[in-house]
Amino acid sequence: MRKQTSLNVTQGQRKSTVDEARDMVMMFIQNPNPNPAYISSKWQKPTPLMSTYNGSSCSPSSSFSVRCSFSSSVCPRRPLRYAVLGAGFAGLSVAWNLLQHGSRESHLCVDIYDEVGIGGGASGVAGGLLHPYSPKVKLLWRGAECWNETLNLLHIAEDALLKLVNKRKCETLENKESPIVRRRGILRPVVNLKNMNIMTENAQNCLANCRIEPIHEDAAKNLVPNLSVPSNLAFFMPEALNINARSYLEGLYLACQNLANDMSALGHVNREVHFHQKSVQSLPDLAGEYDAVIICFGARAVFLPELSGKLPLRTCRGIITHLQLGDDIREEYPEHSPSILSDAWLAVHGARNMDLGSTWDWKSMNYSRNVTTNEASKAMEVLLPKASSVYPAIKNWTATGAVGGLRAMPPLTADGSLPLLGCVDEYVDGSQTCKYWLFTGLGARGLLFHGWLGKLLALAVLSRDKSLLPSELTSWKHKRHQ
Repeated sequence: MRKQTSLNVTQGQRKSTVDEARDMVMMFIQNPNPNPAYISSKWQKPTPLMSTYNGSSCSPSSSFSVRCSFSSSVCPRRPLRYAVLGAGFAGLSVAWNLLQHGSRESHLCVDIYDEVGIGGGASGVAGGLLHPYSPKVKLLWRGAECWNETLNLLHIAEDALLKLVNKRKCETLENKESPIVRRRGILRPVVNLKNMNIMTENAQNCLANCRIEPIHEDAAKNLVPNLSVPSNLAFFMPEALNINARSYLEGLYLACQNLANDMSALGHVNREVHFHQKSVQSLPDLAGEYDAVIICFGARAVFLPELSGKLPLRTCRGIITHLQLGDDIREEYPEHSPSILSDAWLAVHGARNMDLGSTWDWKSMNYSRNVTTNEASKAMEVLLPKASSVYPAIKNWTATGAVGGLRAMPPLTADGSLPLLGCVDEYVDGSQTCKYWLFTGLGARGLLFHGWLGKLLALAVLSRDKSLLPSELTSWKHKRHQ
């Protein structure tokens, strides 16, 4: 048996489409240039996205900004200005929808703040297995709306990245491997016999565009050779997706930039989007600058002094281990085989690369991505037996690294664990002006929930209408006051 805790990453491997796309989008974000000749035909390593933007909001110069000027000589009215705190799933969804749905009569500026960069927090290290079902394959709360809106944002982000990569050739998404999505489906073997009947019943109520197919052991092993199916039953979701979360978030931010440019190019609509890699220590510090401040910090929201002790959130640190097949192992993971969901999950990224996750360290307050060797070894001790029970061949894979993230876990309700949304003026300045808004508690389902809920929240912010938010997501405030 090979040792599993070696953390030496193999060097000199050929860059994947994902890595190439990331290099190009990072280069574009730092050096925006409308000239197509700017995009070199030779891939170059970009400067890391770590500079801090210290200019004022809507400053005319920033390496992380899209500045769109007025074509009219008429003096414009004051722009609407929104601060989005957090550049993860929630924050970038809100930013996109503010730009997309803002009034066509107004100049609108969106400033995004995040001290750890685009996708630098827990969202950027998410496992990426996307589907709208619970562990018992039951459709989650508002699963259809959430699934469809996330598919829409994924397409937008893919399109932005691929247009950048293929700008000279003008190739479309269909002509190129996706830098964001692996479309091979997800397979869930049944490991608990007592859940078999309820899972079979739940599977009959699946979405038409995310089917669940009950299959027996032989069919499951045709999909994934060497799979173990203890109960002779597995559920295959052929339309479920495996997302490269970091690349997706970079693509979505690039799409925000493109949207601001495209809308402003029309001449009568003006949009700006800026990224500030800096921390926000106190919400009132932004009070005089913005029409609204939207807090999308995830677990980091509990560290804001105005919200500390006021949110019904639990924090939970998760560790994900990167696995690779050694050069001496010939039998690869089949190119067309799905990822695997069980008590531990396997997110496949290629024939010789996959991620194994995830641990659950409740009450941890450590939101660093960095993982110590000791922490990574303990994670493997927990995860490897779980993964081996459904995919014994995992013992041939070697750990090459690990990343961590801090989840913001919301309370359990009759509809499941749902994110927290709402206006939080009373916690910040005691007013009722709909200036401060919250979007947090995505838990382990940020990819599923962020698209639709980000759209609803953006519409509520733009209209200053709290009633647009589903009561299931705002009831936490009422319960707190009872």
